[in-house]
Amino acid sequence: MNAAFFGLHGLGWADLLQLTGHFALLSLLAVGGAITSASDMQRYLVVERGWIDPLQFNASIAIAQAAPGPNILFVALLGWSVAGPLGMLATMLGIMVPSSALTFVVGRLRHARQDALPVRAFSVGLAPLTIGLLIATGWVLTLPSLDHPLALLLVPATIVFMLKTSRSPLWMIAIGAVVGALGGA
Repeated sequence: MNAAFFGLHGLGWADLLQLTGHFALLSLLAVGGAITSASDMQRYLVVERGWIDPLQFNASIAIAQAAPGPNILFVALLGWSVAGPLGMLATMLGIMVPSSALTFVVGRLRHARQDALPVRAFSVGLAPLTIGLLIATGWVLTLPSLDHPLALLLVPATIVFMLKTSRSPLWMIAIGAVVGALGGA
């Protein structure tokens, strides 16, 4: 059977394997969850390969984050956008299998040696890595809004709101939705 039968949207089997491989590498980098590697997913899928456009990328993340269920759903939507059901399978296998296997092994080792200095240092060292990856993801998700000054004002406003109040971030999401609906983003 050929690739068209599986709805690969013009991708061949080699492309599908590369997609799986790239997401497998990202899986090992996704400290703090798959969303922390979204900036590299965007670079690979949008910029380097051109398989989807920036709006499709951001929409996949927005839809998955709004839907009930695990945050990793955006990876499935990205795969679906790129290559249909097999693309979804490729991205999900790539993002889930390596990190799950590594987590299992490291978790068992960490539990056995939790008081060792290298284990504690490794755990503490992951925090700045996670923060940096989240900042990169935030920047990538902001890029399509660079032409909309009002939307750009929402970014620092949201940061201040989150740092200065204990209110739900849903308020800022609602404000962003209203601004977008009124054509400000």
